[in-house]
Amino acid sequence: MTRLASGPRRPGRLRRTLLAALVAAAVVVPVSAAASARVPAPAAVRFAESATPAERYAANRAGLAEAVRVAEAAGRTGRADRLRAMAAGGSAQFLAFDGHGDGRAVEVFGDLTTADRVAVLVPGSDTTLDTYQRFRAGAVSLQQRLRAEHPNSAVVAWLGYDTPGTVSPAVLTTGRADDAAAELGAFLDLAARFGPAGARHTLLCHSYGSVVCARTETGPAVGDIALFGSPGTGAARADELPTGARVWAGRGSGDWIAGVPHVRFAGLGFGTDPLDPAFGARRFEAGAAGHSDYLKSGTRSLESLARIVLGTGSEEGRG
Repeated sequence: MTRLASGPRRPGRLRRTLLAALVAAAVVVPVSAAASARVPAPAAVRFAESATPAERYAANRAGLAEAVRVAEAAGRTGRADRLRAMAAGGSAQFLAFDGHGDGRAVEVFGDLTTADRVAVLVPGSDTTLDTYQRFRAGAVSLQQRLRAEHPNSAVVAWLGYDTPGTVSPAVLTTGRADDAAAELGAFLDLAARFGPAGARHTLLCHSYGSVVCARTETGPAVGDIALFGSPGTGAARADELPTGARVWAGRGSGDWIAGVPHVRFAGLGFGTDPLDPAFGARRFEAGAAGHSDYLKSGTRSLESLARIVLGTGSEEGRG
């Protein structure tokens, strides 16, 4: 757990002071950032519950193409270019897509209907359609690593919620996570219905995404939850989370989030460090990963996360 050099007296006051400083910095949100969220887009496609993955993929590819045209017509060439990159030559597999505002997208890599190992990536702050390629790159790296050992696997890049900005008041509270948890829970139920019986699902939760995962009720299909680059979860212990899954935690030595105070005061902050032994999570090796590096190809952190997905993960220092 991160320890603050506070001297022998009043450590609580220093922690509150540091947290207040984070709040003060977070309140300074440029007006231009809010304005950039107002992006024209066609209506998101709605599906009947019986719609198959293939039907959803086809409809969302059409919706994505239409979003490109609307963005171009509105003079938003940068957004149009980024949406065009998401289309990936007409073969992208989006279970959901919404081009409004910062946008939402749920993309599948692999065959969800046959995969018996499925990783669901839940991103943290500042993940939008405009930064989606960075998120997608991590999903692709993980899928390549999984397929090398277990071809019958799939990865889902789940940008299914409005992520908070790194410099915003919302990133210090559970508000966005509370809303996202219901969406993620519904998606996990849907994914379980699409796949074969007995498929093993794993939640991989980065940064603020770990707050989302910690508030999501999971069914028996989810066997493991891995928290990495986490500011905390809002819970004091892993056994308080609404899941029966094994909970893992890791943080790279190059991750700046280690300096965030692990406190909770007046509804701000997320409390216990998931790496604190008192939290009770299994620890996995994350090497020298920086905050945005956990899923980069060839890293120790990617290897550890892949093994958790495959069910062969081991705790740090135990083989």
